[in-house]
Amino acid sequence: MDTTILQTYLHIVDEGSFAAAARRMGISKSMSSKYIADLETSLGARLLTRSTRSVRPTALGVEYYTKVKDVLDKLEQANEAVRSTSSHIAGPLKIGSPIAYTMKVLQPHIVQFMEDYPDVQLEAVLDDKCSDLIGDGFDAAIRIGDLDDSSLVVRRLHGARIHIVAAPAYLAQHGVPLKPAELAAHRCLHYTNMRGSGTWPFQIGNEITYQKIHPSFSANNGDIIRATAVAGKGLAFMPEFLIEEELRSGQLVPVLADYSLPDVPVNLVYPTRKNMTAALRAFLDFMGGLQLS
Repeated sequence: MDTTILQTYLHIVDEGSFAAAARRMGISKSMSSKYIADLETSLGARLLTRSTRSVRPTALGVEYYTKVKDVLDKLEQANEAVRSTSSHIAGPLKIGSPIAYTMKVLQPHIVQFMEDYPDVQLEAVLDDKCSDLIGDGFDAAIRIGDLDDSSLVVRRLHGARIHIVAAPAYLAQHGVPLKPAELAAHRCLHYTNMRGSGTWPFQIGNEITYQKIHPSFSANNGDIIRATAVAGKGLAFMPEFLIEEELRSGQLVPVLADYSLPDVPVNLVYPTRKNMTAALRAFLDFMGGLQLS
């Protein structure tokens, strides 16, 4: 039996949707429906219960899902065991990464990785949210900021230097804050993926303290925060890699420079060291050899 059909079945159960499974497989919804109809016909049993809103496995379908997943996992492990003994590195690799970081820092290194490993089918998913690595089928992801405790393996890449910045026009109109407590009286532009609800961190000695702010604008994307700051709409807490050009041109200027801001960690995370694919191992080694800042 074609493993594509079986993989489609697993995705339908995982997603609860023919359409979502089809997107993951890169096929049409009608083709995914045909695969399952043919599969059920060949087995002589109904695996899925369909409704207008969702698709769920039958009791027999749940049992079949478990067994098929185990078989496909073992098949992939066998394939990777053979690949890993060869110097030829190939296969799919799905990586998640924040949008602005990818475009500002990672892009040239992705191109270099593609040149070094032309037979790796690299898929880069650019998204600022913290994706579910296992549930969304990622091999690894780059995450910026402190991580919640989890079972993920973490490899630190570097620390991103942070500045609090504003446009000169904003500071001319609203004044320059001289200490963190004065931020409470200012319009602040807040990146919502930061840990800590409506606070910005400052390092005093060996301790991190959190200053409460009152955001006038919030977003989960760094590019829109930068653009809003350049437009003179408030103070922003920004990584240096995202605002280097604006700092050089004077469109944005640092404030509170006398106060220490902790570097934000940039980490590469992946689910497990066991049964690692050759493509992922090559990517981890490649990233570990970079000098990022």
